[in-house]
Amino acid sequence: MPRRIESHFIEGPVGRLEALLEEPEDRDPIEACLVCHPHPLYGGTMHNKVVYRIARGLRHTGAVVLRFNFRKTGEVGEGVEDAQAALAWLRTQYPDLAYALAGFSFGARVAARMACETPGAQFLLAAGYPTRWGSVERLESCSTPKIFVQSTNDQYAPRAEFEPMFAAFAEPKQLHWVDAPDHFFAGALDAFEAAIVNAVPSTRNTRS
Repeated sequence: MPRRIESHFIEGPVGRLEALLEEPEDRDPIEACLVCHPHPLYGGTMHNKVVYRIARGLRHTGAVVLRFNFRKTGEVGEGVEDAQAALAWLRTQYPDLAYALAGFSFGARVAARMACETPGAQFLLAAGYPTRWGSVERLESCSTPKIFVQSTNDQYAPRAEFEPMFAAFAEPKQLHWVDAPDHFFAGALDAFEAAIVNAVPSTRNTRS
């Protein structure tokens, strides 16, 4: 039986959201994960290379993954509204599965706000989490298990800024550095995906 790969249009708060649903290649899904893309005003879409690798890595761990396109505003609050609509749709498709939240860059901020404001996610996976825009106060008291995967040379999250910020985040948490030249993990996407595959099972164990 071929694995499920489907394109959908989901009713969002101000119109339809284009989305792509993908099940694991080799098993029935054990978890449902929503993946959020980078800033829509700077070319971010669900087809971004980093977002694709997040989705593929999560599928390798047994998750069914939903990627979707934000509306074109770039406001985190509106991104959260879009993501909540996408997550609600995903959970109706897989009502018996626990869910998780993931995102890259702008999408990582959206996913983090959701994970902290509305507890219930099995984990938060945040890649390329920026240090310079918006408050991180929620993460300092957020009880959701958190995985951060960062580039060693991220221009939007310099290591010298991110490490002390991460130190203030609430447990449980993980931080994985990927040796890469920029925010987009150029030339290091295989290592980036491997970091996700290796980190997620241990995060699931913190919830058992």
